[in-house]
Amino acid sequence: MKKAYLLLADGWQAEGISVGAEGTYIGEIVFHTALTGYPEIFTDPSYYGQILIMTLPHIGNYGTAAEEWQHEKPTIQGLVARHISSFFSRPGRAVGLPEYLRMHNIPAIAGIDTRALVRRIRQRGAQNALISTNPPTEELRAQLAAYPPMNGQELASQVTTPKPYVLGDANGPRIALLDFGVKKAIIDHLVQRGACVGVFPASTSWRELSVFEPSGFLLSNGPGDPAAMPYAVETARHIIETRKPILGICLGHQILSLALHVPTYKLLYGHRGSNHPVKDLRTGKLSITSQNHGFAIEKEVLKAHPDLLLSHINLNDHTVEGFVHKYLPLQGVQYHPEACPGPHDSHAIFDEFLERVRAGLLISP
Repeated sequence: MKKAYLLLADGWQAEGISVGAEGTYIGEIVFHTALTGYPEIFTDPSYYGQILIMTLPHIGNYGTAAEEWQHEKPTIQGLVARHISSFFSRPGRAVGLPEYLRMHNIPAIAGIDTRALVRRIRQRGAQNALISTNPPTEELRAQLAAYPPMNGQELASQVTTPKPYVLGDANGPRIALLDFGVKKAIIDHLVQRGACVGVFPASTSWRELSVFEPSGFLLSNGPGDPAAMPYAVETARHIIETRKPILGICLGHQILSLALHVPTYKLLYGHRGSNHPVKDLRTGKLSITSQNHGFAIEKEVLKAHPDLLLSHINLNDHTVEGFVHKYLPLQGVQYHPEACPGPHDSHAIFDEFLERVRAGLLISP
């Protein structure tokens, strides 16, 4: 078994076993607390540029199958785990996790005390890290030190669709989806509800979007710092001016907030898991949600905004999980209503969005 090494920017390091691709890889190290669903997690484009720690001590026992993937290939920068199984169920239908990682040139290190590592990140925050099958040297440490932080990084352009495409019922309500790194499940939810979904690259201008003649807009999830995406914020402002229904999810929610002059900030270590409790302040309803984000929006600025209403909060740390506009059919949610993986408590968000779209069609001249 080949050795692998994990180095953190704060000087912490560990030795383990290489289970994926060989070489040296750098990214921001974060952790996920889900007990199942690693095929969906590893293919979530929101993880682009990040090395992911799985807190569950044993993963890989059911392999990974194409119907679970949220993107055409895994998007994580690397994987850290206590144990990665070389044996898996579903032979003939799934691929073993070590083989899948090597196929896509993703490094993985096993044999790590992930509990100790996660404690460190919770105390010191998400930071850059390096996985290498080469022993640590001053040269490797210099590479890690020189790697840019997640703050200020525009990454949506690395995972967006290269060209527009359309899915769903051609006669259904037309939804223009700006793809900042969209998960397949989000598109599936819209299509299952009878929508005609036009998926557009992240940098698509308002003029190009308007040619599709959409009845509603969805701003998707994705990786990176929303404040590094002025092009998307500008497009969002044009979309808001149409007064048509808008739904922003995760990064899309943050871009909507920036377009409405509510700033974002980086969390210490983010929210990544499938058991985060969220309260709807309008109804008192509690939902267990799936989450994956490292940035959030400023709650006090949001609460002081004359046109916006804080609609959802995270019950763990009281950060903003959602807002609505008081006068326009506009909503942003920080969590992932599509889950994949995670509970289905929030699927109704898509029903509500399509209801607003259809209601708008009824009153259109």
